[in-house]
Amino acid sequence: MKRFLIVVDMQKDFIDGALGTAEACAIIPAAAEKIREFDGEIFATFDTHFEDYMETAEGRKLPVPHCIKDTEGWQPDKDIAAALDSKGFVPVEKYTFGSVRLPALIAEAAQGEEFEIELIGLCTDICVVSNALLLKANFPEAPIAVAENCCAGVTPEKHAAALETMRSCQIDII
Repeated sequence: MKRFLIVVDMQKDFIDGALGTAEACAIIPAAAEKIREFDGEIFATFDTHFEDYMETAEGRKLPVPHCIKDTEGWQPDKDIAAALDSKGFVPVEKYTFGSVRLPALIAEAAQGEEFEIELIGLCTDICVVSNALLLKANFPEAPIAVAENCCAGVTPEKHAAALETMRSCQIDII
């Protein structure tokens, strides 16, 4: 069985930048270790915005410029980047919370074989849950899991609520 790890938006702006939190900083060691020890193919999503961010629908509801392409905040955390570089990964730029391209990339990588998916990253209650639900909708029979200790939400309460939502949708929380 093939195994895929999805590293969701482990970018500086979500860790110690514009939208960073202490909880996001705290998961870096566990997330980097998970990447280094993972036996399978890795995909890493990159929340990607542009200079016109404040004029977008998201920018009007969340008026905090972040993850502007090619800025320091768009880059992955240094420890995450080192772990990803040591293993190799497929970068996936996404322009909203969930990547509509990701399921097609996984299906292509699976080449018709059975597979399982594990997700880690930020933020549990926005981009992790969005991608997990998109993947579950596309692959309802595939085992899909989220590593709780390698995710952080906007707040601890929202992290817990997102985990419960995913459990309700038959995504395993490990």
